[in-house]
Amino acid sequence: MAGEPQSDCLFCKIVSGDVPATIVRESDTTVAFRDINPQAPTHVLVIPKVHYPDAASLAAAEPQIAADVLREAGTVATEDMVDGHGYRVVFNTGAGAGQTVFHAHAHVLGGRGLQWPPG
Repeated sequence: MAGEPQSDCLFCKIVSGDVPATIVRESDTTVAFRDINPQAPTHVLVIPKVHYPDAASLAAAEPQIAADVLREAGTVATEDMVDGHGYRVVFNTGAGAGQTVFHAHAHVLGGRGLQWPPG
């Protein structure tokens, strides 16, 4: 059922504490942690505590929690001091776009030049 933890989901296991992660922030509705394969000096994932397969389904079902993810992404950028130079918030949707964990999540990337368009 959408929104419910999934036993086979890596990010649900991070939310529950069953899988360790380097958590940098936690709110009532989100968890933010360092990516294990960073693509920039700042590379933090911000996830909702509820399970939805992608950002669009999260936003459709629980728009306030989608907004919480975006707010926390901005706070992560400020705390990592990349907000002054610029940072990127990326939602990959689908395997063809590089999504490997099908639990909605935002990548916060910064701390180096970020080319456009992204590769």
